[in-house]
Amino acid sequence: MESPIVATYSLSKDEIQELVAEAARLGAKQALYDIGLHDDEAGTDVKELRSLLDSWRSAKAVAWKTVVQTVTVGLLSLLAVGLYFKNK
Repeated sequence: MESPIVATYSLSKDEIQELVAEAARLGAKQALYDIGLHDDEAGTDVKELRSLLDSWRSAKAVAWKTVVQTVTVGLLSLLAVGLYFKNK
């Protein structure tokens, strides 16, 4: 039975930090490439996406406000019509 050869490395703290930092950079580059944000237009794309999200959130807030306002006006109108016919 042959014993496997085991390579042992001794790295300093600075070398480990450098390896981790390089791995993080490469991972980030790959992640951006995978989602299509690897070109020169990526910054503009992200700004446009943020603007689109802000617009969506604003539109959603206005829509909910309109729904609540419409329901409130509808209920008050029904109440007014009911009072009108009761007192007629």
